[in-house]
Amino acid sequence: MYLAQTAHPQFLGLLLGCLAWIFVMITTGLNEWRLWYLDVGNTSVITSGVAWVGIWRACFYSHVLAKVENCQRISIAAPFAPAEIPVAQVLMMLAVVAGLVANICGAVAMRLVYFSVADRRNMRLVFVLAGMLYLLTSGLCLVPLLWNINSVAKNNTIDFPQEFQLPSAPVRQQIGSAIGVGIFASVLSLISGLLFLSYRYVCRSLRSQEPRDTGEPVLGPQTKTSLVNPENHGRDNPAYLSEDIS
Repeated sequence: MYLAQTAHPQFLGLLLGCLAWIFVMITTGLNEWRLWYLDVGNTSVITSGVAWVGIWRACFYSHVLAKVENCQRISIAAPFAPAEIPVAQVLMMLAVVAGLVANICGAVAMRLVYFSVADRRNMRLVFVLAGMLYLLTSGLCLVPLLWNINSVAKNNTIDFPQEFQLPSAPVRQQIGSAIGVGIFASVLSLISGLLFLSYRYVCRSLRSQEPRDTGEPVLGPQTKTSLVNPENHGRDNPAYLSEDIS
């Protein structure tokens, strides 16, 4: 019961970690990593003046189908894609996997605290593993986000093929909503990792359960004592001799 009462912050960390993992998946699938503002006069198809460039697709709305989003897929081996796009594809998928494993380790750690009554000497290892995986998830998600933010700030160009119907350089760029969601997910995962790594009560409880040597002998049926005089072994005690009966 004592260990269960000390793991409430880590339980909160598990909830935040699950929420962060959901937001990491949302960030991975969103197209709005970059907003490209285009000159409508120079494009005959994109009449909205805005295109969304993600790590998997580039999308826009056209006057032909105003309510349908037109998208073109960006593969990891696309020769026109800048380095930050394929790197983001790989790192975001790794972040999804790392976040899933971190949540599993966090759930196992919580189960050991709240329900396990067996040997808990490996509990500290599970907490550390969960915390490190949460930090890894945060880092894997944060690197491509910052890289794309830097590209937007520098207004870097992308030489799209002709079928994308997009110019190589926009009038201006803006950070999309996916960046904000991803940063929020990274912060949540970072907090979860720090909460799990800050759990110290396992070591204290294990030290308190170690047997202490009091230095006092324990008397039992097999304990030898020094009260028996070996010289009197096998002899009658004179105090118990009865008088001769005449």
